[in-house]
Amino acid sequence: MDYKEFFAQFKYLSPLAGIGGRIKSRPEDFVVKEVIPKAVHRGNKCLIYIMKKRNWETMAAIKEIAKRSGIDYRAIGFAGTKDRHAVTYQYISICTENLEEVKERVDTLDIQDISLKFVGFGKPLKLGMLLGNHFQIIVRDVDPIKELNRTREILKELKSKGGFPNYFGYQRFGERRVINHEVGKLLLKGNFEEAALKFLGEYTGGMMGDEARKNFLETKNVEKALEEFPNFLRYERAMLYKYRETKSWKKAFAVLPRPIVRIFIHSYQSYLFNKVLSRRIEEELPLNEALVGDIVCQVKKGFPLRSKTFKVTKKSLGFVNEKIRRGEAMVTGPIFGFASRLAEGQMGRIEREILEEEGISMDEFKMKQLSILAEAGGRRELLIRPRGFKYRAFEQGLIFRFFLPKGVYATSVMREIMKDH
Repeated sequence: MDYKEFFAQFKYLSPLAGIGGRIKSRPEDFVVKEVIPKAVHRGNKCLIYIMKKRNWETMAAIKEIAKRSGIDYRAIGFAGTKDRHAVTYQYISICTENLEEVKERVDTLDIQDISLKFVGFGKPLKLGMLLGNHFQIIVRDVDPIKELNRTREILKELKSKGGFPNYFGYQRFGERRVINHEVGKLLLKGNFEEAALKFLGEYTGGMMGDEARKNFLETKNVEKALEEFPNFLRYERAMLYKYRETKSWKKAFAVLPRPIVRIFIHSYQSYLFNKVLSRRIEEELPLNEALVGDIVCQVKKGFPLRSKTFKVTKKSLGFVNEKIRRGEAMVTGPIFGFASRLAEGQMGRIEREILEEEGISMDEFKMKQLSILAEAGGRRELLIRPRGFKYRAFEQGLIFRFFLPKGVYATSVMREIMKDH
């Protein structure tokens, strides 16, 4: 199953036909520029760089920079992961001893498709320490004039419904091997061996390394897998070596960099959120209007404050919906975790139904067998409201530009316009 088949289960908000076309025909068609708080620059313990990369995963780029400059990759911080098949600009911090000496080495690095621009000293960057991202996205293989008009119609429809559905994008789940959420669920259930077989052995038939994956799935022969798995499958090989040493798949997962292994749990949380959001659309419940029992979050200067939430009662319903109309609040859905606050009313019913259908309890997110993966949970707004949204036709298609707050996916915006899933 590829990501388009996977996403077909999630409902569109606009019933109008999409413009079709293709994005990411080439990396330059998808440009991302990160925006971080100014407070990051108020410090002197770390070097701050803007990393421009093309066709690199963020973590792979970080490890390559660390290896070439002779430092521990854990000394390099970043605020958010970025698309691989894109040209992306993001900030990184390098926090280690002998900063001036390290700076000299970093400034002379020559890595294909990665460039580093020193912008000053500052604080350590950690995941989530960003405001959002500017996007420039080109859609090719469409009739520019015809689809420009169709885009206007779709945007008019979405404006009447409050924005775009805030689905987690396919990057959370895997573009070709859509398995991250399945691995995450198996980890939550403590099924470490099944999770390892899924991660190491699942194959599509069209990717490098698939033959080795297939052989491992059939034989479970770790020694043979270490001979056959290509070197670029570095995380898979690290797990295989650790299993050979410890005979424990739990310890094999623990050897992965924490941001990587946490992706599996986050992916499953994202899958559950998408299911809840899709169910609300399917039941024709509004996304831009609160119902009794909903949980809404505050919005400040266009940014949703996901930790500032309150439950809607009959008494507060009118007041809350007035705040939503003024852009000061948004209806949320659940990021399920062990401390999640669930809604009541119709949304609460949907949330509990999804948990029951999945056979999962919130307590399982404590991950007692591997506590580094524990997730408390939270809430996330149901709608995307891009800022500075502009689009125009050119000879080969359409160009879109907009800004999104952190944790919001441009591919989910484009999915609703293109209807390509």
